[in-house]
Amino acid sequence: MTDNNINSMAETEAGYGELFAVLIRRRFWVLSVLCIVLAAATAKALKEKPTYKSSMQLLVESNYQGKKDGKNGNQFADSNVEIDNATQLSLMQGSQLIQRAVALLRPKYPELNVEEIKKSLVVTQVADEKAKAQTKIFEVTYTGNNPNQTQKVLQIMQRVYLEYNREQQRLRLTKGLAFIDEQLPKARNNVAQVEATLEEFRKNQNLIEPEVQAKALTEAINSIQQERRTNQATRRELQAQYDSLQQQLASSPQEALVAARLSQSSRYQALLNEIQKTDLAIGQQRIRFTDKNPVIQKLLSERKKQLSLLQAEGQRAIPQVSAQSPATGESLLKERQLGTTDLTMATRVLDIQTNLKGLTARDQALAKKEEQLRVELDRFPNLLAKYTRLQTEIQLKRETFQQLEKARQDLSLEIARGGFDWQVVEVPQLGTKSVSKKKQNIMLGVVVGLFLGVAVAFARDMLDDSVHSSDQLKKLVALPLLGMTPHLPQVKKNKPIIKLPFGKRPVSASWGTEPIIKLPFGKPEGMALCTIEVIHSPPAWKSFDLIYKNIQLQNSGSTFSPLIITSALDGEGKSTIALGLAISAARLHQRVLLIDADFHQPMLHKQLNLPNEYGLSTLLESNATMPIRSYVPSSDLYIDILTSGSIPEDPVNLLSSPQMQRLITGFEQTYDLVLLNVPPVLGMVDVLLVASCCRGVVLVARIDVVTKTALSDTTAMLNKLNTIGLIANGALRA
Repeated sequence: MTDNNINSMAETEAGYGELFAVLIRRRFWVLSVLCIVLAAATAKALKEKPTYKSSMQLLVESNYQGKKDGKNGNQFADSNVEIDNATQLSLMQGSQLIQRAVALLRPKYPELNVEEIKKSLVVTQVADEKAKAQTKIFEVTYTGNNPNQTQKVLQIMQRVYLEYNREQQRLRLTKGLAFIDEQLPKARNNVAQVEATLEEFRKNQNLIEPEVQAKALTEAINSIQQERRTNQATRRELQAQYDSLQQQLASSPQEALVAARLSQSSRYQALLNEIQKTDLAIGQQRIRFTDKNPVIQKLLSERKKQLSLLQAEGQRAIPQVSAQSPATGESLLKERQLGTTDLTMATRVLDIQTNLKGLTARDQALAKKEEQLRVELDRFPNLLAKYTRLQTEIQLKRETFQQLEKARQDLSLEIARGGFDWQVVEVPQLGTKSVSKKKQNIMLGVVVGLFLGVAVAFARDMLDDSVHSSDQLKKLVALPLLGMTPHLPQVKKNKPIIKLPFGKRPVSASWGTEPIIKLPFGKPEGMALCTIEVIHSPPAWKSFDLIYKNIQLQNSGSTFSPLIITSALDGEGKSTIALGLAISAARLHQRVLLIDADFHQPMLHKQLNLPNEYGLSTLLESNATMPIRSYVPSSDLYIDILTSGSIPEDPVNLLSSPQMQRLITGFEQTYDLVLLNVPPVLGMVDVLLVASCCRGVVLVARIDVVTKTALSDTTAMLNKLNTIGLIANGALRA
C-alpha cells in the first residue's frame, strides 16, 4: 500500500472519529430530540383509525392505431390521440372527473368532497413482472374508513370513467377529422408553392439538369487542360530550338533582324564600299598632311555626307527598329555582315520567335477560357445543393399531402367503429382492512428523530467555540503537542484536591523549628520556602513523565530552566500541571523548585495544604538576598515549593522589579529545574513580565474549557516568546 493510500485512510478514520466524538459529546441533544419526535410519532400512530382499501382495474386501448405496415409503422389520423400513460394517470386523478363523482355521491355521502377523494384515490399502471414492462391495465384504489363507502366510491368512479370515455371518443374523432380537413388545403398549397419555386429557380439560373450541365463543364475543362498541355510541350520544343539558334548566331533576334536586312540591301552595301574607300584615302593623306589640310578636310566632309546617306538607307531598310531606337551612321558601320548560312539561321530564329508568340497567345486564350468555365462550374455546388433541397422539400410536401389524404380515409372508417376503448377488467370490491402502520410510523419516528437529533447535535457543536479534542488543538495552534493528561480535578476553596502520598511532611505546626533553608529575613526562617519529600505519585500522573521528557527533547542541547507554566484562561489546570511536572523531574533526580507566581488566584498552597502567609511576594517586597541551603538529605527525592505569599497591591510592580530578576538568576544557579506557575495570558501582563527572566513557556489548554478564540489570541501574544509547546489537559481518559 502506498503512502498516499495510508494517509488517505488515516484522514478518513480521523474524520469518522471526530464525527463519533461529536455524537458522544452531544448525546443528550440527540436523545432529547429523538424522544420528542418518537413521542409525537407514537401519539399520532395511536390516534390513527383503521383503514379499508377497495380496488378495480381498467384496460385502456386506442382504436386509432390503424394498420401496421413495414414502411410507415403505426399510422394515426391525429397526432394528439396517442396513448400517453402519464397523461392518462393525471386525467383519471384529475379534479374534473372527481367533481362528477362527488355530485353523484352527494345524496348518500354528503360529507365527501373533491379534496378528500383526490387524497385517497390512487391510480397506477400495472406492470408485467415476467416481461418487465408496463401493461395497458390501470389499477384504481381508494382508501377510507368505511369498507362499503370505498366500494361505492369506486363504482361511481367507474361510471364516470366510462361516460367520459364515450364523450371523448366522439369529441376527439370529430376534432381529428376537422383537423385533417383544415390541413389538406395547406398541404396542397405548400406543394404548389415549392414546385413554383423550383421552376423559377431553373429559369433564373438557366438550368435544365444541373448534374448533366456540371458534368459537361467538367469535360470541357479537362479538354482545355489537355490542349494546354500539348501547346506547352510544343512551346518548350520551339524554345529549345530558339535558344540553340540564338546561341549559334551570338546575337539577339533584334540584332539578327537588323543584320539580315542590311546584308540584303544593295544600296547599303554600295555605301559601305564608298565609305571604306574614303576612309582609305583619308588614311593615306594623313600620312602626308594634318587634319587641317584642305585635302583631308574635303575627304572628311565627303565621308560625313556618305554617313548621312548610310543612316538614311539604314532607316529605310529597317524602319520599325529605327523608330524604336534610331541608329547613327557610325553605329551602322559597326553592324556585322551576315553570310548565307547566317542569314538562313537568322530567318529561322525569326520564324520560331513568331511561332512562340502565337503559342503564348493561344495558351493565354485557353487559360482565360478555362478560368471562365471554372467560375461557371464553381457556382454549381450551391446550385446543386439548393436544387436538391427544393427537390427534397417537394417530395416531403407531396408525401405529407398523400398521408393526410390517406389518414382522412382511415379516420372516416374509425368514426364508424369508435375511438378509445376503456374496458373494466376487475369490478370494485368491498373494502378490505389495511395492514396497520403503527409500527411503521413508530420506526419512521425513530429514524426521523435520530436524523434530526444528529443534525441538531452537529448544529450545536458548530456554534460551540470550545476545543474538545487534542486533534483540534493541533489544527488551531502551530505549536508542538508535548503531551496529554487525564481529567485532573480543579481546586476548591479551603480544600486540597491533590493528596500526594508523601512519606512524611517536613512541615508541622511549628514550621520554623527545623528550617531546611535558612532565609536572612526578619521574619521567622523557613516559612517562605518549603521542601516536600516525594515517595511516589498517583498512577494517573504517569503522563507527566512523558510530557517532561518531550520538553527536554524540544530543548536538546540547551537548558530551558526557568520555565513558565501558563494557560489562556482560568481553570485550565496549570497549577496542577506545574506540580505534576515538578514531581516527574524530581523522580528523575532533578533539583526542582516550584514557584507560585500567580498573585491573582494562587492555587499551589491550596493543592498542597501549605500556609501562604509568606512566599514570593515576601521575597520581592523585602529585597532580600538569595537564601543559602544549609542541609538537604541526599538520599530522598524532594521538590522545593515557593508559594505566592500574601497577595500584593501592585503585582506588576513586583514582577517587573530588579529583585525578581536577581531571585530567578539565583534559583537558576541552585536548581536543575525552576518552574513558575503564572496567571493566565489573556487580560494580564504578568506572563510577559515574568517571561523576560525565563527561558521558555509551556501553554496548558484544558479540553472542553479553552475556546478557539482564546487560543488564537494567546498564541498571538506568545508569538515573540520562546513557547516550547502545548499540553492538552483532560484529553486522556483516567
